[in-house]
Amino acid sequence: MRMTRDSYVALFLLALCGVFFHASFEIEVTNYGTIQSSLWPRVILTALTAMSALFLVTSLRRPDDGPVVAAGGFFRRYRNALWIFALFFAFVATLPVLGMLIGGFLFVFLALSALGPARLAVRPLAIHGAIAALAVGLMWAIFTFGLRVILPEGELLRGLV
Repeated sequence: MRMTRDSYVALFLLALCGVFFHASFEIEVTNYGTIQSSLWPRVILTALTAMSALFLVTSLRRPDDGPVVAAGGFFRRYRNALWIFALFFAFVATLPVLGMLIGGFLFVFLALSALGPARLAVRPLAIHGAIAALAVGLMWAIFTFGLRVILPEGELLRGLV
């Protein structure tokens, strides 16, 4: 087994998860909730730690892909990740106007379309729309009704109501 770039990134992520988990003990304990305020951060950090450990194991099993030498090669290699980052930043920037429902739907739909096949056909776009509507609608319902969290509604929906 050889240490690769991915192995170093996985070790860094594991160390970061450890630092964050240690910091979760500094979260203020409130007496008005039914569970401790540190529970959800620790649950998420546990999942991130498990995924980082899996990342480390898989990075140690496979050989390094080699260095990326040209800028064009960098953009070609990381095209999908760059699309998702660009779409996420657009989602965050338009959140005050579009709100969570419309912005979230557009983000998921466009992310699925960007990562999917490079052809524009009705069936894949309809499937992407159904997945986006179901995922964002379900997430909105869980946060709104189950967790009683008010998500941003946006100026667009506020103007329609």
